[in-house]
Amino acid sequence: MRHFPIFLDLSGRHVAVSGAGECAVSKLRLLLKTNASIAVFGPSPAPQVLAWAAEGRIAFTGRPIRQGDAAGAALLYAANEDEAEDARAAAIGRQAGALVNVVDNLDASQFITPAIVDRDPVTVAIGTEGAAPVLARRIKADLEERLPASLGLLARIGQAFRDRAAIIPMGRGRRDFWSRYYSGEGDAALKAGGEAAVRATLEDLLTDAIETRPRDGHVALIGAGPGDPDLLTVKARRLIHEADVVLHDRLVPQPILELARREAIIVETGKTGYGPSWSQDDINALMIEHAEDGAQVVRLKSGDPGIFGRLDEELDALEGAGVAFEVVPGITAAAAAAASAGISLTKRGRNSSVRFLTGRDTEGFAEHDWRDLAKPGSGAAIYMGVKAASFLRGRLMMHGADADTPVTVVENASRADQKTVATTLLELPEALADAGIAGPAVLLYGMAPRQAAKALQGAATSIHENAGAL
Repeated sequence: MRHFPIFLDLSGRHVAVSGAGECAVSKLRLLLKTNASIAVFGPSPAPQVLAWAAEGRIAFTGRPIRQGDAAGAALLYAANEDEAEDARAAAIGRQAGALVNVVDNLDASQFITPAIVDRDPVTVAIGTEGAAPVLARRIKADLEERLPASLGLLARIGQAFRDRAAIIPMGRGRRDFWSRYYSGEGDAALKAGGEAAVRATLEDLLTDAIETRPRDGHVALIGAGPGDPDLLTVKARRLIHEADVVLHDRLVPQPILELARREAIIVETGKTGYGPSWSQDDINALMIEHAEDGAQVVRLKSGDPGIFGRLDEELDALEGAGVAFEVVPGITAAAAAAASAGISLTKRGRNSSVRFLTGRDTEGFAEHDWRDLAKPGSGAAIYMGVKAASFLRGRLMMHGADADTPVTVVENASRADQKTVATTLLELPEALADAGIAGPAVLLYGMAPRQAAKALQGAATSIHENAGAL
């Protein structure tokens, strides 16, 4: 992150703008939303600049900026659309101690102005480090549609009610109060009866918060899916955001963890195949400890918690401790891998069933019904099978599997660094080694990717490689 996002208090502060043309007008439209005093300098002013000056909204001087004009300024914008004049103005601003922005010149600027969604006092700032202004505008347009125009009014009414709400003890109860208000009840009251109805609703919510017994601790065991945040369920997103504590597996990526509140306790309870790991007993004890303290706990598992996620062990522990829980399913890695390769996990005339297998168990390599798996047309999704590839090939071929049986290997399914390898059972271990597959990967036994999917994967790989060279 090159530019650290902050919100600067401009109440009673001075802002200088060098330039009075259309370029300056676009910045002034934003600055006039603040409480700053604004001084504009430049010849040939745009009509809008003169109009604002006539209204007393800005102080306008019809000459180029000079030494001393930026004295005491918090910010200076160089918006002359002339490189030499912008450089001169920027130097004046820096000498005066102001932060300087040179419009459309990232390297010469000490700060940048983000795209803004204004629902005063709610303000959403969108930045792309100057790399993609069009993308910032697209995100802004999307947020403008999503955030109701009434949001600012609701926030102002809520702000005025904060002293009353302070009688609710800090923590979950107060968060629940504000969550109910901003998650629909406030907006519904505004539409039904205006501002008076909103204030009455706040009083009702306050009474509920004071008279209702605090919620007991609770654990939600959530499938985080294969890694793409867009593949999370709506319920999973909500529970992650509401959680007091998030206990997550090592494979859950940072973009999903970013959905948690900043105040939440986040703990990685990592498990590494054939390596150091948290013990299951320690994870169980930590879940129970937080829940018994009244916390809303999210146990975040990669993929789906019910597929090789030790779900039953954790549910048994929670049930034994009398802790309430719920399970929120996620997209398992096999489903994401098959989708990315254009494969159906079952197919008429090929396999009417599919097995979910693990390449290892608690003691080492897992044993299965190899004879049945080796039959023509069998299909299986094999988890944790990379290190067991030679073992799997040996067992299957020993029981009659065709050496040319297709195997599709998908590493990091659904993520930007996804890699797909199409091979055969005979060549599986060597193909994994040649491709540098280290996991997490799913082996789709008996399935070959579609040509179109292979072409798309190749294009994606090329795009990632080219992007890395920029």
